[in-house]
Amino acid sequence: MSDNVRTYTAEHVEDSTESETETATDEELRCPECGGQLATDTEHGETVCADCGLVVEEDEIDRGPEWRAFDSAEKDQKSRVGAPTTNMMHDKGLSTNIGWQDKDAYGKSLSSRQREKMQRLRTWNERFRTRDSKERNLKQALGEIDRMASALGLPDNVRETASVIYRRALDEDLLPGRSIEGVATASLYAAARQAGTPRSLDEIAGVSRVEKDEIARTYRYVVRELKLEIQPADPESYVPRFASDLGLSDESERRARQLLDTAKSQGIHSGKSPVGLAAAAVYAASLLTNEKVTQSEVSEVANISEVTIRNRYHELLEAEDEIAV
Repeated sequence: MSDNVRTYTAEHVEDSTESETETATDEELRCPECGGQLATDTEHGETVCADCGLVVEEDEIDRGPEWRAFDSAEKDQKSRVGAPTTNMMHDKGLSTNIGWQDKDAYGKSLSSRQREKMQRLRTWNERFRTRDSKERNLKQALGEIDRMASALGLPDNVRETASVIYRRALDEDLLPGRSIEGVATASLYAAARQAGTPRSLDEIAGVSRVEKDEIARTYRYVVRELKLEIQPADPESYVPRFASDLGLSDESERRARQLLDTAKSQGIHSGKSPVGLAAAAVYAASLLTNEKVTQSEVSEVANISEVTIRNRYHELLEAEDEIAV
């Protein structure tokens, strides 16, 4: 055999592979600018060079838990798997659900006998998830809150707050003599106002299964008994939604806010419906910016009468003229 021909054994191949891996790993742990050691800044989610300060990576994902443990017992107690708990489900999302799709893990349809078996299992699973009348009550109410919030386009934080309010009302025994739907609707109405995304009583009543008078009565009762701190609705919080539904520009929205600010400084807003003021301000702003919309269009979007819009619209313009003078 010639001296120039080399024979490579499995050991040589493994050694060369390990050396290449070590070299690649070493390069990853070195700064590309100065060759210094890299350090991970977990507080800011960055990988920086300890020598020259170069930020090599940023916006890293923190894959650790959101809690801290100071001993092994506490760590074992806090460790968990699965989705986080939520107040929007009666069991806080701790139980399991059997999917409604009659398919196996490979996406194939189940046989008729298997479908019947899965349907029986779903039925028993639902029965086991609600152990008593209180849990059945809570499940029905939270389902109503979720349905109404979806119809009104309210975000998850409002649904979560509404669920907490309803749970408090249930724990403090405020439901006797009142309907589940009424208290659920009042809880959602209160949560929307607390979160700064209010909906008018007419809008709430439009998606609820109870009458407007009962919602208002139950809302006042729940707020009083639970001592909820809810500020009066700000007319400006309605402006973005009305302007978006009418297809108005940012300039019209800004002008509507200016009209409402002027009205507040003049004290015109006192004792008047915030929805009516917001609708009138949007209508007046559309005229001032030459993006004319009709009173009937604004009335339909805001669910307020045209007469109210006309009256408030004149008051807003008069307040604007007084400031100008």
